Amino acid sequence: MTAPSNPAWETFPPETLRALFEAVEIDDVVDPDVGLPDPIDLHCSREEMGRCFALCLDFWSEGVRRNDLLRLVSTLLRKGDLSPAERLQYKHIRAKYKHLRFALVLYDARHRVPPLFSLTVAIMGHLQDAFRNGRRGAVTGYALLLRALLARPFWAMVKRRARAIRLDTADGFLAYRKAEIRRLAKALEQERLTGHEFHTMRKIVSRHVSFYDTLRSLRPSEHHYKMSRYLSAINGLMGSRHDDMIEQAVSGQRAYRTAAPLDADIWRRVEGLVARYPLGTPQSLPSSKSDGR
Repeated sequence: MTAPSNPAWETFPPETLRALFEAVEIDDVVDPDVGLPDPIDLHCSREEMGRCFALCLDFWSEGVRRNDLLRLVSTLLRKGDLSPAERLQYKHIRAKYKHLRFALVLYDARHRVPPLFSLTVAIMGHLQDAFRNGRRGAVTGYALLLRALLARPFWAMVKRRARAIRLDTADGFLAYRKAEIRRLAKALEQERLTGHEFHTMRKIVSRHVSFYDTLRSLRPSEHHYKMSRYLSAINGLMGSRHDDMIEQAVSGQRAYRTAAPLDADIWRRVEGLVARYPLGTPQSLPSSKSDGR
């Protein structure tokens, strides 16, 4: 049975929000010697799921100001780029959007992001790629789209819909996480992956990083820390590789849809995760559509 669609979500003290920010800041940093806990404990009660989502919602609500983002968009429309300080601010805002997007996929019983929220995060990602790569025309187009999505009616709708999730059951959440790891195992069976297939793998890893980043911020433990850092290493390696793929596609060196082998270090780390993860008996795979870019 699902929870009420719009509970009064818990809010958190500054130190908890700061702990999550610090975890998110290094969620793509590669620790060369990090290992997985033994065994991997997958238990997460429904109460803990609710607290995890509440923290992600509070992290976004407290860390994203509409006017700040609109100011950055206006700068991009005028100049086509941001200063180093503004780039960092944009990165932090986008990180909070992405973290809530992961939470909406993870904890909602439908495991899908509300379309307007998903579109906003996707446009933010495309806009960042555009100004990083000096594509002035694309910057203008995506900045105009983002400005439209930040109009007050859409902003109010996004805030309202983000709070109105239907919390999954503990068993449903466990089945979803196992299904995601099985998708990684299936991807490892392929000799070559297109850019889209590679990015799909990375989104799975990123969702699991976000879960353990949140969990270790709420309830610090060696287990949660190790899971967070091991997944962050994979996330970082895959992120760097994906950035290379985007640059190659933009420069015309190689089309994004062209399949290529998975890098050996990424393959080894993902294979280690799959081998250690307590999957049990396979079940049907729940959908994870609309999780955006």
